[in-house]
Amino acid sequence: MHFLIIVLVLAVSVFPACAQSPASGSRQVATINGQPVMEADVQKAAIADIEAAEKKRLTAEATFTRDSHAALERALERIVEEKLVALETARRGVTDTQLFQAEVEEKAEPVKDEEVASFYETNKARIPATLDQAREQIRLFVMNQKKAALYAALIERLKKDYKYESKLEPLRTNVATEGFPARGPANAPVTLVEFSDFECPFCGTLFPTLLRIERAYGDKVRIVFRQFPIAELHPNAPKAAEASLCANEQQKFWELHDAMFSDQQNLGIASLKTKAADLKLDMARFNSCLDTGKYADAVKNDLLEGSKAGVSGTPGIFLNGRYLSGARPYEEFQQMIDEELARAPTAR
Repeated sequence: MHFLIIVLVLAVSVFPACAQSPASGSRQVATINGQPVMEADVQKAAIADIEAAEKKRLTAEATFTRDSHAALERALERIVEEKLVALETARRGVTDTQLFQAEVEEKAEPVKDEEVASFYETNKARIPATLDQAREQIRLFVMNQKKAALYAALIERLKKDYKYESKLEPLRTNVATEGFPARGPANAPVTLVEFSDFECPFCGTLFPTLLRIERAYGDKVRIVFRQFPIAELHPNAPKAAEASLCANEQQKFWELHDAMFSDQQNLGIASLKTKAADLKLDMARFNSCLDTGKYADAVKNDLLEGSKAGVSGTPGIFLNGRYLSGARPYEEFQQMIDEELARAPTAR
């Protein structure tokens, strides 16, 4: 819904008597020392806050849908695990405890001192203790990780042995892709839509991961870029988003996209124009586009659509409609892409 429409709809509910006024916004809603405060002035002053509230509402609705489906997936997984374990213990003639002992406890290798030291070194910024003080807690934590991995491997093996097949489809969100900057064929079996912010450090972390996906999967994956600049955190991001669309007019979206993600510390307007000049864009056309805010509404519309889809931070990824939040590792994308390729062509 367009922001202006949202404002007018909410204004009707806040000021119900305005329907009887001769013109929208002409009703007095207050007086100060005999001077009127007009409804139109209140509406104008409230636009930004109403826009923010609308984005929160849309995000909350999408998040509820996603969380509800995740609850179903977790419940199904618990039921499946219980039934698989019951089948396996019956086949072996053992108890649950004996199965766990044989497949997890006895196979979990002792945690070496080198593993403890490595874990501490990687995570010491979040550990309020010295290595000696935290050593045994780390050892226990790493051991529990090993056991969890062994148990997960057991369940996966039992799923294959007992021919498990899930009929519960992943939750998919329909996100528009037509007309937005994209790399890869339109008929690729996997479409990855990224809602991103050029100044966001997590988006910068994801940048090389997406390049790796393109190299690994080639024409099997299409990547579509949608704008989601978070101005409250990244003041240069809205103009950077506009700049990318100005470059898109000259078929240089991805070149400027790559240049900005390769130099996120320099995204002020002067730097954006320098980057555009380095790419040999028509600078008179680019400068006019950027200075007049030609694509400000397009960026705002992306923000609204991202919020409606449940994006609350960046990067927000929809892989064939399946949502991933944050700069996930390549291996997580790889697993989901491989799942989608196995489902093709019925997945989409």
